[in-house]
Amino acid sequence: MAKEKEEKGEKEYKLTDIPGIGPGIAVKLEASGIYDLMGLAVISPSDLAELAGVGTAVARKAIQAARGMMKLGFTDGAEFDRKRKDIIYITTGSKNFNDLLGGKGIESKSMTEAYGAFGSGKTQLGLTLAVNVQLPKDKGGANGKAVYVDTEGTFRPDRIRQIAEGIGANPEKVLKNILIARAFNSDHQILLIDKITELIKNGEPIKLVVIDSLTAHFRAEFSGRGQLADRQQRLNRYLHQLMKLAEQHNLAVYVTNQVMSNPAMMFGDPTTAIGGHIVGHASTYRIYLRRGKAGSRVAKMIDSPNLPENEAQFFVTGAGIRDEG
Repeated sequence: MAKEKEEKGEKEYKLTDIPGIGPGIAVKLEASGIYDLMGLAVISPSDLAELAGVGTAVARKAIQAARGMMKLGFTDGAEFDRKRKDIIYITTGSKNFNDLLGGKGIESKSMTEAYGAFGSGKTQLGLTLAVNVQLPKDKGGANGKAVYVDTEGTFRPDRIRQIAEGIGANPEKVLKNILIARAFNSDHQILLIDKITELIKNGEPIKLVVIDSLTAHFRAEFSGRGQLADRQQRLNRYLHQLMKLAEQHNLAVYVTNQVMSNPAMMFGDPTTAIGGHIVGHASTYRIYLRRGKAGSRVAKMIDSPNLPENEAQFFVTGAGIRDEG
């Protein structure tokens, strides 16, 4: 990643490049989850002073320096377009599904959410993407590794082997390039974001983060209307951390979401995603998956900043997501 930035003429700054932040303070900050200038730029002076054990004036100066080095602020549309040229795409394995997503698959610097009932293909898509991210860029991959955060015990190495064989890859090599963590509660799930940042900092070429599922722990731990506000606030913070991770490190985030039946829905499909508007607004691309005819699955684009509402048919096969069964 540092090489990529150097090629573009951008200097890779470290925390110790900031005035007032020596190696000792940098270690304290990293232990608190602040690994880079962005983490420093968005913290408040009082929080930094407390974490680093420095005065508020020193903290404020360090934050201003980080913001200056990062050139945070407005940029014109042409410059913004140039920065989007480095976006990478990961194929779903299905041309129909890729077309629904704009032609190439799920994209980096964004979060793609798939929700649907049990057996609609959410996890199968996540497993397929975790294999496909390892493909070369000209074959629809990102030449990178995947992180798979499993909250419901759905990750199956044998399934990965099947999908890898389906694309002609070495199954054991493919498995080694998927880093799996079993999250046992929402605190653990949130903590794993810091661990992902740490892995990237240590040189792991992570280009995809899969969270399967996003809302299971939040839903189980915050039950009842009295805890709804707390749950949504916590979920909101977590989603913002995921988006920050995607944008800072040019990686794709794919999350699966649970559903419930909306009893107020008199006509049409009563299936509603968990997490309300907070999850809906945080996702760059929101897709509803359901079972179709003759063993097929149907993906419907529900929300996107640039794509029309549309549907695509695909199949879950032994080799992963495909156009035909």
